[in-house]
Amino acid sequence: MSLAEIREADASPAIASIYAGLRAGVGVAQVNLIWRHAAALPGVLDWLWAQARPVLDSGAAAGARDRIAARVAVPVLARVDAPDGVAELVETYNRGNLTNLAVLTAVRLRLAGVAPGAPGAAAPIGAMLPPPPALPRLADLSEEAAVQARGLAARHGLSDASVVPSLYLHLAHWPQLLAALPGVMAAEAIAPARDAAIAAAEAEAPGLIAGLAPAPVPPESLDAFRPILALFTREVIPGMVGVGLALRRALS
Repeated sequence: MSLAEIREADASPAIASIYAGLRAGVGVAQVNLIWRHAAALPGVLDWLWAQARPVLDSGAAAGARDRIAARVAVPVLARVDAPDGVAELVETYNRGNLTNLAVLTAVRLRLAGVAPGAPGAAAPIGAMLPPPPALPRLADLSEEAAVQARGLAARHGLSDASVVPSLYLHLAHWPQLLAALPGVMAAEAIAPARDAAIAAAEAEAPGLIAGLAPAPVPPESLDAFRPILALFTREVIPGMVGVGLALRRALS
């Protein structure tokens, strides 16, 4: 399926206000696809934001973000010589993916009945990272870049094969790097790092649940969103955590 989304440039004032809060709470100058998809479902973005805002604003989510990153065995990649801007883009995705994985896993597990636990230590959110270049749409990529992005996505073995992680679209700004990635990133390294990220996020969840605000009355669209929330917190985002952390190391 192709996920409906409301991109930042197309957001209404009410949605734009939440997007601004997300950027500040995560410390990145872009909004992750799962939130943009939630905005396209009536009431879901408001429902998510009402719960998540306290742990983002307090630094609780940042603390969980850092502890999750520390528990992931990072795949080893060959060193990558990348043009200016790539390292900053990768760091934007690392911070966004780790924070969103922590917060949205907590929301998902509370919805499933998991009880709050002892809060973990908070951490600084960090200075706002530089704005990334515009995120291309898959349909606007060259045929070659689209095939490469889909090929990288296929390595993740997602249960919804139509989902292409946004980092692979963004890297189309650097065609040579996008083309080189399959040669430096072994497909078999993705699953172990993904599973470690899921386990770490689920271990952090009770502490974050303790800091979530009370859940509002569920919107009617929540039933449509729940499988997407599971897909992103158990497959898409944790799969990209290992990729992003490996690229951070390869670019350093």
